[in-house]
Amino acid sequence: MSMPRRSLLRHPDFVKLWTAETISQFGTQVSLLGIPLVALVILKVSPFEFGLLGTIEFLPFILFALPAGAWIDRLRRRPVLIAGDLGRAVSLASIPIAYQLGVLSMPQLYLVGFVNGTLTVFFDVAYQSYLPSLVERDEIADGNSKLEVSRSAAQIAGPGFGGVVISAFTAPVAIAADAISFVASALFVLGIRRHEPAPDRHVDQHGRPRGGMRREVAEGLRYVTGHPYLRSIAASTGWSNLFGTMAFVAYFPYMVRVLGLDAGVIGLIFGLGNVGGLVGALVGTRVARAVGLGWAIIGAMFATGPAILLLAVAPREAPVPFLIASGVVFGASGIIYNINQVSFRQAITPERMQGRMNATMRFIVWGTIPVGTILGGILGTVIGLRETIWIGAVGGMFAFLPLLVGPLRSLRVMPEPVAEAESGSLAPAPLPQAPEA
Repeated sequence: MSMPRRSLLRHPDFVKLWTAETISQFGTQVSLLGIPLVALVILKVSPFEFGLLGTIEFLPFILFALPAGAWIDRLRRRPVLIAGDLGRAVSLASIPIAYQLGVLSMPQLYLVGFVNGTLTVFFDVAYQSYLPSLVERDEIADGNSKLEVSRSAAQIAGPGFGGVVISAFTAPVAIAADAISFVASALFVLGIRRHEPAPDRHVDQHGRPRGGMRREVAEGLRYVTGHPYLRSIAASTGWSNLFGTMAFVAYFPYMVRVLGLDAGVIGLIFGLGNVGGLVGALVGTRVARAVGLGWAIIGAMFATGPAILLLAVAPREAPVPFLIASGVVFGASGIIYNINQVSFRQAITPERMQGRMNATMRFIVWGTIPVGTILGGILGTVIGLRETIWIGAVGGMFAFLPLLVGPLRSLRVMPEPVAEAESGSLAPAPLPQAPEA
């Protein structure tokens, strides 16, 4: 008889990581609402300039994601998390300071976006690589589910709270709350006591000499693009991010300038819409058990297309119910997708490749976001905001196809980790067979 699994609620180090992420997520919701409103309402930028802000924020994922993965595999992840939190706190704090001094400008927002994007590249790669070393393999999905519950709760309550704070104190001042949340997050991560051995920068865990940075980056690329599971997940997620970002870049200006919605109503729309994310976080692993891991991932991606379509068909006279419904469907499907595909990626990847795998995936799937933001900004300026949302919705409807034609259809349960040959090369795990009827 197997011993019952310990609840992660009794895992003190995981609870600290969970608390840190929860605080940070609540603060981030204020900036996600505040920074666009600073650009649109205070600095009065054009749709193209607004799209350029999103492009600059995600440009670091193209420039630095791959080398970040190689670096993370040579470093302890916890110090990287702390540095990323504190650096973003300082960067965001510059916005309310500049506003109070009367010198806030769009170039500063671009600079803050680039700095925060760069720090987020390293933080996210370290974060996704850190969880598998903090909990047991069979606890990874449960850990990701709990982290997504916090993210979803923040997405529900955060926008409403942010809207109230912004209405009372202006958007630039409200962004200070996010800076404070990053400091609090860093303090909780600092309190994690589990020892994390420092990887040797010269030899790997098997005592073999490490290759140069370029060689290790190339190994990460080969691993992801050569792995049938990871390759299809990367293609599908990158496709979805490209068209979804095009729609979202037009969506925010459309709510403000065409529909005339204020910060309070926008915060309410996001808050109520994000209830779907909480539902997805609570049922994500159950869906996978009910329909099989592969079909849970495919189905969740398929549902994101109709969710964006709801934005495009929203009537101008009464758009709020459509916008909320879109958020609910998109949030639930997106979280179910992320819980299962991220846990799957973490489970099948050897420890020494975690950083490079996550970095390569981020390079591919987030690398399409700057393209989507700049295209969305151009289209929103040239053909109109609603028309741009239509293009994003129609294009996003087909993002599930790489998953459908790949091997995920036969995936029922989490497969074993990839095998590591004596030579040190990595081989994908054998594809699981569908159970016989």
